[in-house]
Amino acid sequence: MDLVVRGARVVDGTGGPSYTADVGVHEGRIAEIGRIRSGGLRNIDAHGLALAPGFVDMHAHSDLALLHDPDHSAKAAQGVTLEVLGQDGLSYAPVDDRTLAEVRAAITGWNGPGEDADFTWRDVAGYLARLDRGVAVNAAYLVPQGTVRAYALGWDDRPATPAELDRMRTLVAEGLAQGAVGMSSGLTYTPGMYASGAELGELCRVVASYGGYYCPHHRSYGRGALDAYAEMVGLAREAGCALHLAHATMNFRENQGRAPELLALLDAALAGGADITLDSYPYTPGCTTLVALLPSWAGEGGPEAVLARLRDDAEAERIRYALEVTGADGCHGVPVDWSTIEVSGTADPAFGGYVGTRLHDWEGARRLLVQDRLGPTILQHVGHEENVRAIMRHRVHTGGSDGILRGAKPHPRAYGTFPHYLGHYVRELGVLSLEECVAHLTGRPAARLRLPDRGVVRTGHRADLVLFDPETVAAGSTYENPRTPPTGIPYVLIDGRFVMRDGRRTDVLAGRSVRRTPHQGR
Repeated sequence: MDLVVRGARVVDGTGGPSYTADVGVHEGRIAEIGRIRSGGLRNIDAHGLALAPGFVDMHAHSDLALLHDPDHSAKAAQGVTLEVLGQDGLSYAPVDDRTLAEVRAAITGWNGPGEDADFTWRDVAGYLARLDRGVAVNAAYLVPQGTVRAYALGWDDRPATPAELDRMRTLVAEGLAQGAVGMSSGLTYTPGMYASGAELGELCRVVASYGGYYCPHHRSYGRGALDAYAEMVGLAREAGCALHLAHATMNFRENQGRAPELLALLDAALAGGADITLDSYPYTPGCTTLVALLPSWAGEGGPEAVLARLRDDAEAERIRYALEVTGADGCHGVPVDWSTIEVSGTADPAFGGYVGTRLHDWEGARRLLVQDRLGPTILQHVGHEENVRAIMRHRVHTGGSDGILRGAKPHPRAYGTFPHYLGHYVRELGVLSLEECVAHLTGRPAARLRLPDRGVVRTGHRADLVLFDPETVAAGSTYENPRTPPTGIPYVLIDGRFVMRDGRRTDVLAGRSVRRTPHQGR
């Protein structure tokens, strides 16, 4: 054996009872489970530690971080061995030169301007090949529907022509054939939100033909949230496509205590044969870009057009009225309460003095958007703890950090989601048992991704493993100190190689792209 882990409490990712065993690893795979009498080239005394499959972050924004930060302890230290990228309908493939420049500007708040990335790729195959040079953790990719729409018809708020729709179908099919696991949408972000349900349905049929899944950030998490969820459920069922609901929350005052209504909607669809999963993060505030709150019409034409409207007093007043009076679709149809908006980061450090402050009015927000060229990120304090707990208990729930790593004061979920589940919601509150929680973070997401040899501690499976102390594991990240590493996670392995050893990041770059096995679409 290359490695023998002795006396661990094996929490195998199935949700079944944990048990004590030795686990042997050889040539990157689990070779033996039980009482192993022979020694290994390396041995770990794991008495008092739990051994589980590596955690799967079903909603990550590490699209560029994985490329420019070989350490990537933000996720590796949490026990994450696989991230799903290309989220919320906006990422960096497939693109042409024009679309790449526009997308880079549009999601600077998520990933930075990308000045330290080479951007030599233009398609999904090229991006995945770049990951395959070696990164900190494994990564799967979703074809971003908003980027596809920008590529095919720009940032116009109009229906696609038949030729443009055909172009989008082709781009999605190519991305899936090249290894993407599905398609994402950001339906409160331009330009993806300009798509009709019928247009989305056509693209979902392509996704279904390749065995992928659709992962929408749907049209509202505020006013009309249940209708927005119902639209996605109906759309996916009509297209025959598996559905994974991104950061499934019920936010704003309108939805306090209404998670049971959402879960009843999903249960009815599941009983009718729908294929649905969801992810959530174990915190109440959301995190996004400040520009995302604007009404969709303000985003037509792309980032430069947005800046022009913000500089125009009459247009800025129209935006203010939509935000503060009628409720903008970018802010989920709810009139904005500026006291809930906390600046978490700016693209230009010159405006770092805003970080940690609450925005008091539209003029302050407008000024910051213009000065920082749409770069600010925000925390939006609009969640409800009872909804968070109810949703994480559901049988199709998985974990997703939705972690934005940029900014002087990022959301603590980026650095703490997985240990926070284990320490706070399992050990301290008992919302989930340890076995249930690990299944939510490992076996269930691996099943959604259709990965036959990951997500469960089983002989022959890849040795993507995490060892943690159930009595001490905890998130170190807080709102005041969001980059503090977690405690109680001494070992993380990918393909049997130590990514974390004795609680410290090694220099191993064992991560690669994780691709759906390509096959011909129908």
